[in-house]
Amino acid sequence: MTNFEVPGTAPLGPAGDLDGDLAALRGDCARMAGNWAAPAEVSALPVSPSLIHGVTVDPASARMLDGMSEYGD
Repeated sequence: MTNFEVPGTAPLGPAGDLDGDLAALRGDCARMAGNWAAPAEVSALPVSPSLIHGVTVDPASARMLDGMSEYGD
């Protein structure tokens, strides 16, 4: 559902509370939407399997992923 009615300012809770409600988030997003244009549709060309050689991950990222729990734990 799209709501194009945007209030003037996003309501904030008590004195600078940045954890607003869903309505505030939707209002913020609606105000920011005009700042970014949607890219033209990009169609990816198929890649030959012989050109795919695997994935390289830097050690810091590998350690971070290793420390994460598996899905469904």
